[in-house]
Amino acid sequence: MSEMTEYKPGTFCWPELVASDSNKAKEFYSKLFGWEITDVPIGNDNVYSMALIRGKEAAALYQMWPEQTEQGVPTHWGSYVSVFNIEEVLEKAESLGATIVVQPMDVFDSGTMAAIIDPTGAMISLWKPMQHIGAKVVNEHGALVWNELATDDTVKAKEFYTDLFGWQAQEMDFNGINYTMFMNGDRPAAGMLPIQEEWGEMPPAWFVYFAVNDCDAIVDETVSLGGEVVNPATDLPEVGRMAFLKDSQGAIFAVIKMKKLPD
Repeated sequence: MSEMTEYKPGTFCWPELVASDSNKAKEFYSKLFGWEITDVPIGNDNVYSMALIRGKEAAALYQMWPEQTEQGVPTHWGSYVSVFNIEEVLEKAESLGATIVVQPMDVFDSGTMAAIIDPTGAMISLWKPMQHIGAKVVNEHGALVWNELATDDTVKAKEFYTDLFGWQAQEMDFNGINYTMFMNGDRPAAGMLPIQEEWGEMPPAWFVYFAVNDCDAIVDETVSLGGEVVNPATDLPEVGRMAFLKDSQGAIFAVIKMKKLPD
């Protein structure tokens, strides 16, 4: 298990589900991962639902805003990267070709968030922590373990993220796919791969991986709870066994039983 007290800038720190039906999402994920859900009032009868593992914050979800519903936004998982100076990062992101979709916004005394769409079309959120660092538990069953970008322009994405966050890119052949490992100093930060033809039409997106104790059992449980299998459980040499899934509202996420969990 890994308990976090801070995140180095440039590190993914928080997974967040935007749900068209938050009650349905709470039921699905609490049964799937064993999360304890606690609702935090945020005004106007709205709540921000924290997902807890051993009483510690691991993820969150909230009811989609009416304007998001009107715009046809689907239920989806979002990924936050911890930053030190959010205004500076946003200015740099714009200069590198990104579009700001959410301007810096203080979330009470928890921190400041913003969101951008990278030059290839993938959305990613930024988090400047104050009282809330992000996930306090990672790399264990039901908790964040990895983030991965699927895009149709890996060259442009590599240039963007290495410039924006100071990541270093390491190229490798992974099961016949040209895979990019982004490093944040001496630690892996995220992965990237080109969108595969067999996936059909899909927009560039960042995907959230959750660690699990038994990949096959989680796949079966997902289906029993009304979800779907996108890619069946597959063994990744020297990495683990993983699957891509859809929850009962269509949000895509990945699960992986790691051979060796990160420290």
